[in-house]
Amino acid sequence: MAQPHPKPTRRPANPCFSSGPCAKRPGWSLAALEGALLGRSHRAKDPKARLAEVIALSRSVLRMPEGWRLGIVPASDTGAVEMALWSLLGPRGVDVLAWESFSAEWANDITKQLRLPDVRLIQAPYGQLPDLARVDPARDCVFVWNGTTSGVRLPDAGWISAEREGLAICDATSAAFAMDLDWRKLDVVTWSWQKVLGGEAAHGMLALSPRAVERLESHSPAWPLPKIFRLTKGGRLIEGIFQGDTINTPSMLCVEDALDGLRWAEGIGGLPALVARSEANLAAVADWVAGQDRFAFLAERPETRSCTSICLKLVAPWFAALDEAIQARATKSLAARLEAEGAGLDVAPYRDAPPGLRLWGGATVETDDLRALLPWVDWAMDAVEAEFRPA
Repeated sequence: MAQPHPKPTRRPANPCFSSGPCAKRPGWSLAALEGALLGRSHRAKDPKARLAEVIALSRSVLRMPEGWRLGIVPASDTGAVEMALWSLLGPRGVDVLAWESFSAEWANDITKQLRLPDVRLIQAPYGQLPDLARVDPARDCVFVWNGTTSGVRLPDAGWISAEREGLAICDATSAAFAMDLDWRKLDVVTWSWQKVLGGEAAHGMLALSPRAVERLESHSPAWPLPKIFRLTKGGRLIEGIFQGDTINTPSMLCVEDALDGLRWAEGIGGLPALVARSEANLAAVADWVAGQDRFAFLAERPETRSCTSICLKLVAPWFAALDEAIQARATKSLAARLEAEGAGLDVAPYRDAPPGLRLWGGATVETDDLRALLPWVDWAMDAVEAEFRPA
């Protein structure tokens, strides 16, 4: 074992590095919620105006093209994705790209719950992207932009045909507000408030291109749809959903918090500033990874490394030689030591992912906090190695 690292003396000002719900924006306090319209009906004029403001600010910050609809929907990003899958799929064959846990869940829903007859699953293991060249533009395509549990993102949308006949349905929950989305190549985009802007949970956002709206108004699914999935009535889009008239009752406290995050984003320079903050966080971790030999990025190609869900794997030979169960115990020990010291909270990898660390680097995380965390990782890893490395 190399010379142990000294115990650091400086801790992150904000040790929250969870990949969802994520850190609040810098300077956030409960005072940000003082204007919340609590105890009011979300159908009343002023609360509905707040909901419409969330939609308008989100469109503006994300630079969403004219003609797109954006609505607030139930059940976070999961609800938004499920609404899209159950409402839009069926008329064409479907290509499903899966390279981490959530994309695998969408594949499971499409094949085992919707039971569509013509589905091609295009897969890749953790750390890699699937063969994007296999995607058929005549078919619908379902994919994530950023693998939240693998730290592998799409470097661009060049693989999506501008002349596609099918719909491009994109789960962008850990990409929106931190990565440049090519709206020309997308037809459905979903995300939640609790990721890059650090909002509170339970609400999702569903963005639809004109092509997606055309599909909704021309296609009637062969299966029944529960109320919270219904986007059309009498063969026409329910426009109110995209103007702040939500399907179910939203939390006006969460709405106020979402507005606070959006106003902060707008105030610091909008999307370019948000992207720059996230990329700076990735760069800080990359500098640290390059200077040691126990961790490596789970993403095998640098251009696919996520700047939000930054996933690292343990590559020390002594660790690789351990039994899988002991590897899992060692990884839990590492995360527990960081939490006990108040240096890093919720940094364990996703339950299905390879052992290592998952550090959130979205726009609400200060790069200085990540830099303060990493010496603690070195120190905690020394203790884990002393405990688990075979004699």
